Amino acid sequence: MVNILTITLNSAVDLATSVDEVVAGPKLYCAQPSLDAGGGGVNVARAIQKLGGDATALVTVGGAMGETLLQLLKVEGVPVVPVPIHGETRFSFAVTDGTSGAQYRFNLPGETLTTDEGARLLTAISDVVGPDDFVVLSGGVAPGLGDDFPSRVQQAISRLTDRLIVDTSQAPLAHLTANPVDPVFLLRIDRKEAETAAGHAMETIADSVTFALDLIERGVARIVVTGRGAEGSVLVTRDARYFCRAVKVPVRSTIGAGDSLVGAMILAFARGEQPDQALRRGVAAACATVNTPATELCSRDEAEALFQRCEVTAI
Repeated sequence: MVNILTITLNSAVDLATSVDEVVAGPKLYCAQPSLDAGGGGVNVARAIQKLGGDATALVTVGGAMGETLLQLLKVEGVPVVPVPIHGETRFSFAVTDGTSGAQYRFNLPGETLTTDEGARLLTAISDVVGPDDFVVLSGGVAPGLGDDFPSRVQQAISRLTDRLIVDTSQAPLAHLTANPVDPVFLLRIDRKEAETAAGHAMETIADSVTFALDLIERGVARIVVTGRGAEGSVLVTRDARYFCRAVKVPVRSTIGAGDSLVGAMILAFARGEQPDQALRRGVAAACATVNTPATELCSRDEAEALFQRCEVTAI
């Protein structure tokens, strides 16, 4: 099996807690918090580890929070390539309202990285990528790196592998879809981001397929995976289209569900599974994550049980 490298450009320490009810004004007394290493690529690597695979996480780290992040990953047994930055690793937190079950998520921006730090990141990435590795660039692009940074990562690894997976948002996603150079191996985009990119609602599965096909025709990606929330996910290639319906599970926390989907899918691809089964494993892992508290992510046993219940159909 080939190697998997995940890249997190704006890593975080994630704190999650709950209160009886979120109301403005009075002091709110929280439950004992949980701490986990966070950021898109970090969560992808953690999910792969939980699913019985191996992935190395390349992460930006700085200050005391950076040391905490590395220690949390060490406890989970995730191999790490740390790339030091001048500032402090960011902090993010989520609070669940015990009365309504609503989850409030707060993401802090992170330090603005310098041109030199961006160059060091690209060097670190190209130094650790091996031939035909899967490279997962997931999460936000740190301030200062520029909206074109995913394309720069693609260029930096192009001599060794063309298996770049991108799951990002906002301006970097818009830049990638508007200015394709070579198609990335896989682009994962959730429903809200797809609607923003397309300029209209994704009301039906057919809308998601049409959107994905346009990205493929324009050379953005070879595989496009679009989320449809609790309904499931769609996978489209030039020659195939699949929809996997999500299993209904109790929603305890949505944190990391998309990252778990990406992690399970890339692990499946690395093990030689076909796209339809990779999608099925991804949706199962996402459902398993939704049914775990805070930032815990999926378990292998639960993901496998839900895999048996997920239905994938050619469309």
